[in-house]
Amino acid sequence: MPTIMTHAAVPIAGALLLGRSRLSAPVIATGIVFAMLPDADVIGFGFGIEYADNWGHRGATHSLAFAAAAALLAVALIRPKRFFLAGFFLFIAMASHGLLDTLTNGGLGAALFWPWDETRHFAPMTPIAVSPIGISDFISTRGMKVLQSEVIWIWIPLVFLVIMVLGLKQWRARWLRQNGTEQ
Repeated sequence: MPTIMTHAAVPIAGALLLGRSRLSAPVIATGIVFAMLPDADVIGFGFGIEYADNWGHRGATHSLAFAAAAALLAVALIRPKRFFLAGFFLFIAMASHGLLDTLTNGGLGAALFWPWDETRHFAPMTPIAVSPIGISDFISTRGMKVLQSEVIWIWIPLVFLVIMVLGLKQWRARWLRQNGTEQ
């Protein structure tokens, strides 16, 4: 799995792209929590749930179905003005967790299609070093290698995407103003 901070990068980038005028602070905060929440499944280890079980690490909580159900529940509770946009944002925030986990080079893969398919999946390319579970293992040479791979494969592309899209939006707005066309 990528680090918990890196899982939060996807909804942060999405919130920057969409802006506060389209997403409320509670929706953005929920998206950040949702991006990290699937890893709460590690609590199951203490209750005897095995890693490879459906409710084990990278199992059901990492699925697209779980992300959809959580997004629907959250928009029903938050009741945002832009229901569909908020729901889509929250779905992407949580779904990104399992998708990012498929890019790591360790573990069992993510059960993206649970409950219809219990298979654990990896992406065709797995460039992200898998993060150790637990803070003591994270503060190590291995932890630094994980962060380095995340910067290269997740943070830099997301920063580039945000800068590019926001730059294009500014360019378009300026062009429309200069040409007398209202937005």
